[in-house]
Amino acid sequence: MNEEKLQFLKHRLVILLRQVPSDTHPLWGKMTLQQMVEHFSDSVRIASGKTTYTNIVTPEEHLEKMRVFLASEKPFKENTMNPLMPEVPAPVRNRSAEEAISELKTELADFFSYFEKNPIKATRNPIFGDLNFEENVQLLYKHALHHLKQFGITIEKQTQA
Repeated sequence: MNEEKLQFLKHRLVILLRQVPSDTHPLWGKMTLQQMVEHFSDSVRIASGKTTYTNIVTPEEHLEKMRVFLASEKPFKENTMNPLMPEVPAPVRNRSAEEAISELKTELADFFSYFEKNPIKATRNPIFGDLNFEENVQLLYKHALHHLKQFGITIEKQTQA
């Protein structure tokens, strides 16, 4: 388990998001800050098993390649298409970006709680397949860095031994 990524998701992500002014324009893509945070909350709900999928949208012949990418330190490219998202971003469901960030904080806590109680479980990600706790942490971390970069925040990664 990469403790740095785990601690980032537990302690730094929400703090960083709260530093982004809600009217910040993304460097790419169509989502506002609030839409992005709500989208990320949706991803955390998939990781925690609250939102379930039975199908995997990635063709079987590409799944291994996707999982190799997931395990790597390669970032998501700008404008990476998510086959589960519509062309036009979903309307916001919270009253403000701050409420969306609070929702995300709750979803992250629920994710960690789920795997504390179910350490050997896996949850189905509709793009990457069945992921255990460590794989979900890797995906959420990679996904978080992608969206932070979208709103102008870059994270220096510590050298790993």
